[in-house]
Amino acid sequence: MIKKKYKMVIYFTLIASIIIAISSTINAAAWSSSDKWAEYSTDGYTIRNDVWGSGAGSQTIWANSYSNWGVVANHPNTGGVKSYPHVAKMVNKKLSTLNSCNSSFNVTRPGSGSYSTAYDIWCDNSNYEIMLWMNKTGSVWPISGGVSYTNVNVGGHTWNVYTGSNGANKVFSFVRTANIDSATVNIKDILNWIKGKGLFGDVTLGDAQFGFEITSSSGGLNFNCNSYSLNAN
Repeated sequence: MIKKKYKMVIYFTLIASIIIAISSTINAAAWSSSDKWAEYSTDGYTIRNDVWGSGAGSQTIWANSYSNWGVVANHPNTGGVKSYPHVAKMVNKKLSTLNSCNSSFNVTRPGSGSYSTAYDIWCDNSNYEIMLWMNKTGSVWPISGGVSYTNVNVGGHTWNVYTGSNGANKVFSFVRTANIDSATVNIKDILNWIKGKGLFGDVTLGDAQFGFEITSSSGGLNFNCNSYSLNAN
């Protein structure tokens, strides 16, 4: 009995330490908010809390810069995406005039919950949505309703590619065949691959976003973007 109580004390002490550490990070940040539509703009980037899904719980976002930000999300273990906290940059260039478009990231993410770390790239006034899933955990899967391509090597990575529609726009989901938390991605090459398949034409690359698409994170989980950049010219 004493041994069991001792273990419980250790457990609750550990949980308290984690809560204090997370609270300290949020309180020390240059900006933070628990508003579901909160936005923070800096150096040409916009960070958004973006809690948009039905049945969402609480989520607090913090940022020190566009490349160093994170959220503490507590969403119930139910189906459906609850939020997509992300950093975004408007490119607004035709694919044919885009010399290059590369992005690098480094994240720290929880080992539980259901979510993906993903780019969400919008073209032609949101007529086309291109998602690049760099990792996924739990019961999550992309929109699929059409042709799929397996083991596609493009943009510096190997993907399984799914095509479909969310009812408002066409969706191309590139799901990396192995999870990764730090990488560089050649976005222009991916757009050219889609164009080469005849799936769209000379599109205009609009808002390029990167973040965490969260379905569930019960109890409050910590998602951190440690570094990020997107360079398009």
